[in-house]
Amino acid sequence: MRIKLTSVFVNDQRAALEFYTDVLGFAVHHDIPLGDDYWLTVVSPDAPDGVELLLEPAGQPEVKAYRDALVEDGIPLAQFAVDDVEAEYGRLIKRGVSFTQPPTDIGQAIVAVFDDTCGNLIQLIAEKPATR
Repeated sequence: MRIKLTSVFVNDQRAALEFYTDVLGFAVHHDIPLGDDYWLTVVSPDAPDGVELLLEPAGQPEVKAYRDALVEDGIPLAQFAVDDVEAEYGRLIKRGVSFTQPPTDIGQAIVAVFDDTCGNLIQLIAEKPATR
């Protein structure tokens, strides 16, 4: 068993697509019209056949309450792995991304949290090599 697809809820799929591709650097994998919405997924350009991220419409009232509660408590909806959190933080700051938590050493990893402009907090993580 393996993870093939996961999702984040977004307020506006087209705006989310622009942020996730133009700002974060993901690549479009699927962009299929489905009525008023889309089956819209992005992937890492480093792993085009890897895990897809579905930019899921956040139209249900329960979704708003869920996401609002997560943001209010500072809890990221998703976590993206990077090789170097400090470098990625610097790159994204230059692109206008707003961080709610700067790079922070939490012992086993370095993390940072940003606002994806689509209603979510996203955590960047770079795990440290295991020491014995």
